[in-house]
Amino acid sequence: MLHGSSTRFSNRIRNADIVLSSHNLAQGIKARRGDGTLGQRVPQSKAVNDAGFQVARGHVANIQIGVEVKIIAQAMIKQIMRVINVLEAQSTAFRRSSPGTICVGIVGVNHASRYTSHEGSRVWKTDGGARPHPVQEARETETRLRNDAAQYFDEFLILRFAATKKPPYESRWINHQRTSLD
Repeated sequence: MLHGSSTRFSNRIRNADIVLSSHNLAQGIKARRGDGTLGQRVPQSKAVNDAGFQVARGHVANIQIGVEVKIIAQAMIKQIMRVINVLEAQSTAFRRSSPGTICVGIVGVNHASRYTSHEGSRVWKTDGGARPHPVQEARETETRLRNDAAQYFDEFLILRFAATKKPPYESRWINHQRTSLD
């Protein structure tokens, strides 16, 4: 982005002409709801400035930046095509509702050495065989995401984490410094 263009964009954010849509939809446009949307504020609608935030919230007339976030924690290869299809559909929906939208995809991929899944009262634990541990599938998952999903986005990030979903429910970034830079 050229410096002058960047300054104008910053001014529009500071003046609340461009806002974050807390509903993640453009006003009056029927579309799939993304995980994050930034766009031109609907004229005469009120912008809400939350303490500690630079970007105001409000109703948007169009989507200028759309974000879709997915987290894959276990049984990743089994789910990969569904996740890729959802990412593609969301990118398409952003661009259909507002041509020229900058689309951002963010996917968290688990690299834990084991994982416990909870569904109601049922519990499943990875075993490294029929139920692979996340770390066994992480590399292939990332490769398929880069090859099959990244193409639908202007920016695409894969964030590596490790979470077992077992008490005390700790999680960590695989490479905290790299994740911070990304």
